[in-house]
Amino acid sequence: MKKAKAKEVKQWLIKSQRDLDLARLLLKGGYLDTAVYHCQQAVEKAIKAYLTYRDVPFEKTHNLVALLAFCVPLEPSFGQWRETTEILTPYATEFRYPGDVLEPEASEAEEALARAEALVNFIVQLLPPEIRL
Repeated sequence: MKKAKAKEVKQWLIKSQRDLDLARLLLKGGYLDTAVYHCQQAVEKAIKAYLTYRDVPFEKTHNLVALLAFCVPLEPSFGQWRETTEILTPYATEFRYPGDVLEPEASEAEEALARAEALVNFIVQLLPPEIRL
């Protein structure tokens, strides 16, 4: 793998891990709306790391379901994550602005974090050891 591509994949993974770290801290601090946003962001960036690794161009989007659709033909086991992407996708915007509901329930935020961690870990395991974090 070329150094430039390896560097870009690692940068996506670094950003993904930082989003997970922030989600954990924010959840612990009671900032549930922002925690779930970072869960969505962590998964988005991990998927983009995988697509970059596989040389698959993708549009600028926060739609995890759409991004996952690029992955399934390359690795069918991504199909098991459809429900997770459906759950996490709305967190890109759902609680970021005032509305009917200010933030998710604690149990919903905890589930979002668990799902995000599991999917990010799944993706990382598909990457070569030399570019994993």
